[in-house]
Amino acid sequence: MDRIAIIGGARLEGVIPISGAKNSAIKLMAASLLTDEPLRLTNMPRLADTRFLGRLLQRLGTEVEEREGENGAETLLHTREIVSGIAPYDLVRQMRASFNVLGPLIARTGQAKVSLPGGCTIGARPVDLHLEALRTLGATIDLHEGYVYAQAPRGLIGAEIVFPFVSVGATEHAMLAAVLAHGETVLTNAACEPELADLADCLNKMGAKVTGAGTPTIRIEGVARLGGATHAVIPDRIETGTFALAAAMAGGEVRLTRTRSDFIDTLLDKMEEAGVGVTRHEDGVTIRRNGGRLQAVEIETDPYPGFATDLQAQFMALMTLADGESVIRETIFENRFMHAPELARLGADISVSGGEARVRGVEALEGAPVMATDLRASVSLVIAALAARGETLVNRVYHLDRGFERLEEKLGACGAQIRRVAGDSESED
Repeated sequence: MDRIAIIGGARLEGVIPISGAKNSAIKLMAASLLTDEPLRLTNMPRLADTRFLGRLLQRLGTEVEEREGENGAETLLHTREIVSGIAPYDLVRQMRASFNVLGPLIARTGQAKVSLPGGCTIGARPVDLHLEALRTLGATIDLHEGYVYAQAPRGLIGAEIVFPFVSVGATEHAMLAAVLAHGETVLTNAACEPELADLADCLNKMGAKVTGAGTPTIRIEGVARLGGATHAVIPDRIETGTFALAAAMAGGEVRLTRTRSDFIDTLLDKMEEAGVGVTRHEDGVTIRRNGGRLQAVEIETDPYPGFATDLQAQFMALMTLADGESVIRETIFENRFMHAPELARLGADISVSGGEARVRGVEALEGAPVMATDLRASVSLVIAALAARGETLVNRVYHLDRGFERLEEKLGACGAQIRRVAGDSESED
């Protein structure tokens, strides 16, 4: 299994183009099940997760073609007919978001059998809200032997769905199902992430009638059918924030392009509070750090537009070298401090109690072998390694490949001493 080797101490100088948003792309791909016409997605990231979902969609009947368009990578998806309504465990287990094919399958064919996605290293992340939303829309849901059996032979019926707490996945799933339901659906206490608005924009291009996406109340007027469309995936705000933090950690000056700084305003405000130079541009943001120690700051994760839980691990890495004690509170997922012990292997001083971590800045980090535990934790180790003395070897980087496109290439082009090393899986077990 591959590893990534980083020799720390190199300052970063240059430009990093940001890829399309993973968390948007995979839901847009699922939307292709809702129509028998082609859906063309541009600005597509090339990731393990998008390829996992592509294989599942092909099993269900979608023709999936990855190709290079005039403006970069694009994917053409065409589901002329659903050839199978079964999403098996061996495919769903590889990526939780693939569970979101359930809603489109029910909406288009009236039935589906989809495996439950199973556990997650960063918390339970149950699908109860997904299933309750589909029940509210009129689907009959039964659970047997790890599978969800769903039926709505006469079609889904519009309804009011009130989420007890904000859930991005459940909001997206309900939207994907409700666009073909009879009548109006109102989603209350909906998630407000930019990916929700992106999904709604795409669905509306396909002929749906969705308003309010990006606000706590989304209204969906069901239509009889959807057609094809061409849609550009929004920039990845988590990748944007990750490279911003990498630049701040290593020092130097890096311009992030093909993205939107307003997607990560909360992060950028905290980085400025810590002493990082930030300049916002129309097409991105420039990050500068030209000497001087950063200041410790306090953060608490919250649903958008709050501080993103998917940037918490990366921010913790930055705080390991800050002056003073920073407090990081995780309110979204339990078990999301598994990167803390690995950062400690590099010399970080971190104590964790429940949903709170205290990071006492140290003078320097030292390179060491470390182990990635999940997608965002793995890249936090890369960020820390950029400033550590000597070499750091990050194991289990298949986590990174799920969500970061050409990570080594993008950092290496700015001067990072980073390379991928082939390794055998036995030594990582």
